[in-house]
Amino acid sequence: MSTTINGPAQSAANMDDAPQSDITTINMGPQHPSTHGVLRLVLKLEGESVLEVTPEIGYLHTGIEKTAEFKTYQQALTLTDRMDYLAPLSNNLGYSLAVEKLLDIRVPPRAEVARVLLVELQRIASHLVWLGSSAIDLGALSVFLYAFQDREQILDIFELASGVRMMTSYIMPGGLTADLPPGFEDKVRAFLDYFPKRLAEYHNLLSGNEIWLERTRGLCYLNAETARQYSITGPALRAAGVDWDLRRDMPYSGYETYDFAVPVAQEGDVFARYSVRMLEMAESLKIVTQALDRLPGGRWQVDDPKIVPPPKYEIAASMEALIHHFKLYTAGFRPPVGEVYQRIESPRGELGFYIVSDGGARPYRMRVRGPSFTNVQVLSVMLKGGLLADVVAGIASMDFILGEVDR
Repeated sequence: MSTTINGPAQSAANMDDAPQSDITTINMGPQHPSTHGVLRLVLKLEGESVLEVTPEIGYLHTGIEKTAEFKTYQQALTLTDRMDYLAPLSNNLGYSLAVEKLLDIRVPPRAEVARVLLVELQRIASHLVWLGSSAIDLGALSVFLYAFQDREQILDIFELASGVRMMTSYIMPGGLTADLPPGFEDKVRAFLDYFPKRLAEYHNLLSGNEIWLERTRGLCYLNAETARQYSITGPALRAAGVDWDLRRDMPYSGYETYDFAVPVAQEGDVFARYSVRMLEMAESLKIVTQALDRLPGGRWQVDDPKIVPPPKYEIAASMEALIHHFKLYTAGFRPPVGEVYQRIESPRGELGFYIVSDGGARPYRMRVRGPSFTNVQVLSVMLKGGLLADVVAGIASMDFILGEVDR
């Protein structure tokens, strides 16, 4: 942190006689561990009270949206993993649904159910990172270690399915990159048996902990009106009393056929946002259980050789299949001219993909509506009037990812 004292300019002659201003400007970040990424907050303080907060973004800018316009639709998929790098499968799903809307196709039932199963596991994994990092920000080291230990089990499932632990690119336009492997269902069921007890343990450690309550209740208040003005979505919006979840209210991927509740709180403080996410993990477990029970057999990709590559065993035995594979990955497929917007409920809120096709093999335009951007901007309202000691709690409660902000 660097500190400067702001006051009226004084000449050297009368500097000693002039009163110093009580307003202090502090730069928090962009290398501060509690800003959850390379975010800089310019804080104006009067003593311990926060008078003004100005978020400064752009330190992680990657140009993902513009880069996607110079890649084929298949190649651009891998860029989406790098935005919200704690929920890459959610990014894959939103992008793939947008491309499929352009192509006017729907994936087979096995792929659709598998997608729901995977993104709900991804939601739990993302919330575990939020839980662990929020806890360590407030001094609860044990919770951090436990949360990351449990997240490892979900990453093991992703690695079994895709060969990659994080940047999977496993959900693709047209279905999945490969079928779910043998042993997948057993590994998921083992996690479903294990995790409810761990979730109860987290509640025992934090939900009634007096220190945790002192550091979270009544702090960094965000009401429903302000949340709407700043286009806040996801858990932060529901913690402010707004009952809105895209999975239920604008369903996609068959979510309307699943039985789950949407947790809502009214308090709008740090503890409310904690409570909503904790309850969401329990609801995601219910969705994963239903998806696993109904997971059908059959194809995991659309039956269209113009969109998906041939199976690898065909490539080894057929020259036509090899040529088809080569053409698809060099020339790509060409959606008809048009534009689409597809939104999904990511762990942080509404993630939307706007894609324009000019009939070519590359997106003519791609823009992403990332929930983390608004979650950062509202800090200027949430943190104002509070204490410097509570700034870290407010930042952690919004659960933003700077890779999604700086696209």
